[in-house]
Amino acid sequence: MNRKILPSQPIYDTKSGRTSSFVSSVKGSITVEAAIAVPVFFLAVVSLLYLMEMMAIHTAVRCGLQYAGKKLAEEAYVAQVLLPSRIENDVIYAIGPDRLERSIVVDGSTGIQCDSSRMSIQTGIAELEAVYQVRIPIPMFGIAPITCKESMRIKAWTGYERDEFGGSDDEMVYVTETGIVYHRDYHCSHLDLSIHMTTKEKVEKLRNESGGKYHPCEQCVDSDRGVVYITDYGDRYHTSLSCSGLKRTVYAIPLSEAVGKGACSKCGY
Repeated sequence: MNRKILPSQPIYDTKSGRTSSFVSSVKGSITVEAAIAVPVFFLAVVSLLYLMEMMAIHTAVRCGLQYAGKKLAEEAYVAQVLLPSRIENDVIYAIGPDRLERSIVVDGSTGIQCDSSRMSIQTGIAELEAVYQVRIPIPMFGIAPITCKESMRIKAWTGYERDEFGGSDDEMVYVTETGIVYHRDYHCSHLDLSIHMTTKEKVEKLRNESGGKYHPCEQCVDSDRGVVYITDYGDRYHTSLSCSGLKRTVYAIPLSEAVGKGACSKCGY
């Protein structure tokens, strides 16, 4: 009777070395992939956060510019003057100086510039513009600051410029408080006060567009001052730019309400 003799060592021991080598190589490749993927993932998350911050700053500056424009439109009825520094202060006040100092805006609350803002004295239309830069604080890429710009257009609360007021078919004309004629053109030279500066010695020889002489204004003329101001169609000279004689309030009314007023000889045809 034959007896089988079993081997004293496992027959699979000869392959154990290969298995251990394969497992080690798999672990090594996972470590390398993780070392590459994890920084890329965190970089993507940081980039997304900075993108959200840029959008938040964009919205904040836009809202601040709207606040400054509304305030300017309200105050333009008294003084139709736009000061860029005033617009900047209103924008910063609306956003909050502390918010800007903690943001990615370069120079914080002093980094918003509104120098390009302007307003037309004739039409009362203002074009507001805020320029600022944002930084991307990722040193490894060395990204330069990005310039951003917000702009908007507003109309000062000083009346309507064109016809079609309230959807009416009646033609709109323009009159002044004391004028005896109506104007079809808002930019008529009779409505637009062209102010010129001269001296008292020269004003005696000057004539207005109608050929008339200039006489001293009863409200502001000061005999001690040598500089005076005149207009093309006025018949008075003034020593103060703030004199009411150099200001003119224009109203837009339907033609049917201009009863008793004649048409302007220049634009009323």
